Amino acid sequence: MGSMGLPYGLQAMLKDGHKHFSGVDEAVVKNIEACRGLSNITRTSLGPNGMNKMVINHLDKLFVTSDTATIVTELEVEHPAAKLLVMAAKAQEAEIGDATNLVITLAGELLAAAGDLLRDGLHTSEVADGYAAAGAKALDILKSLIHPGSEELDVRDSAAVAQRITGAVASRFYGYESVLSPLIADACIAVCPKNPANFNVDNVRVAKIAGGGIQDSQLIQGVVIKRDAEGTLRHVTDAKVAVFAQGIDTSGTETKGTVLLRNAEELQSYSRSEEDRMEQLIKGIADSGARVVVAGSAIGEMAMHFVEKYGLMAVRIPSKFDLRRFCRATGSTALAKVGSPSAEELGFAKSLKAVEIGGTNCLLLEQEVGSSGGGIATMVLRAATDNVLDDLERAVDDGVNAYKALCKDARTVVAGGGSELEVARQLAEHGRKETGLEQYAYAKFAEALEVVPRVLAENSGLNATEAVNRLQAAHAEGQAEAGLDIETGQPADLKTDKGLMDLYAAKWWAMKFAVDAAVTVLRVDQIIMAKQAGGPKPRGDGAMDDD
Repeated sequence: MGSMGLPYGLQAMLKDGHKHFSGVDEAVVKNIEACRGLSNITRTSLGPNGMNKMVINHLDKLFVTSDTATIVTELEVEHPAAKLLVMAAKAQEAEIGDATNLVITLAGELLAAAGDLLRDGLHTSEVADGYAAAGAKALDILKSLIHPGSEELDVRDSAAVAQRITGAVASRFYGYESVLSPLIADACIAVCPKNPANFNVDNVRVAKIAGGGIQDSQLIQGVVIKRDAEGTLRHVTDAKVAVFAQGIDTSGTETKGTVLLRNAEELQSYSRSEEDRMEQLIKGIADSGARVVVAGSAIGEMAMHFVEKYGLMAVRIPSKFDLRRFCRATGSTALAKVGSPSAEELGFAKSLKAVEIGGTNCLLLEQEVGSSGGGIATMVLRAATDNVLDDLERAVDDGVNAYKALCKDARTVVAGGGSELEVARQLAEHGRKETGLEQYAYAKFAEALEVVPRVLAENSGLNATEAVNRLQAAHAEGQAEAGLDIETGQPADLKTDKGLMDLYAAKWWAMKFAVDAAVTVLRVDQIIMAKQAGGPKPRGDGAMDDD
């Protein structure tokens, strides 16, 4: 090879353009900084008084929300270590649907504390092992803090359910939980199957209609579709429904092709035969007992004429998702060919009416609670602006997910940062009895858990240090039920005073995911990034030539 000289070491092994970071300073500390940055973004959104974030995603869509799951999804985090935290948050969102903020905030605090330990000369594996042990111990302590008797909850008791989900709703939309929680509870109970463990979140739908106030929101037992009825008939009750997946029009009849007409009579008889055929079709539908015709696309003028003549209600639902939902709610089959449906293919609607809500035409399909097709409830949410509506929808989403979690595990723990602080207190005590280097990890873990009451106090504009100290004093005196009252900054028994509790399952998973993510990041000591794929960058938007 002579003068060329091959590169040696790592460069010879990897493709050109790779990046490589190794060692504590380059890899671990940089990863910790990235995760800390992510956690600093989300921590100010923790709790009921959390700040909103304005995120503009790559499609220029604007999000104004304090919902961490939405924030981290739309941020499109690039850094590989911070991505691990985002994955942990998404896992929490999928598992429980709430407390995603706790995952990222806690993991960020744990990593920041780990950074201090590394600077003090501990090895990363000692910190990681210590955290893993402390995390397991913390989950044990959390289990001992469960409210006795809280596992006995009747998931069909509206008032009890509303009280349990208040915490989840309040942390997303503070100040309106008293309006929203009972609505959400009723919606969930209406669609709860015989075995509550099979509760499906998708059966509670949301229809957002701008205008009015949050108090105007209502619950419809059935489906709401933002469309108007096609004909003059606008309301039917106890009606059979025929659903067609495509349009109803003359071109659908079988006379395509060229027709040679020699004189006027032939022309008349030809168009009359078209009409007769159309009338036979519609009459067949009417004779089957159906009083509502639903089409997936346009209904022709001639078809409309006969629909009116036979006194049918015509509805057009262009969205195939809405059409599928409509079929599920009525128990009907969407037919591919226009013809008279059989008795099995017809659905049933208790009431179908076209109404106007706040200037938006809607079709309300209402079913009886517990009927075969009535397994869908829709919350019609009203608010002044689209952004508020989006946030309301997220609050409903959190509430419904909390209900799903309740159906599986109804146990609760102290709200308002009280459970985290109590876990921290017991963990610190336990850590003092440890002899190895793990004791430092225990102490830092306990400190990291105190972030929850501290951030709650910060976001509520209180003096965080004072508030946390008061809460610690209360817990040291044995008031394990004390949580932070964000309005006064004093320790209070939130369960008795305000009926606020946190779900044990949500806390348990959040702690578990946070520890797992933090330990994973700490165990990484080298980052090797291959050169990014893709050709040259596209040209800028500048002028290309003179035209």
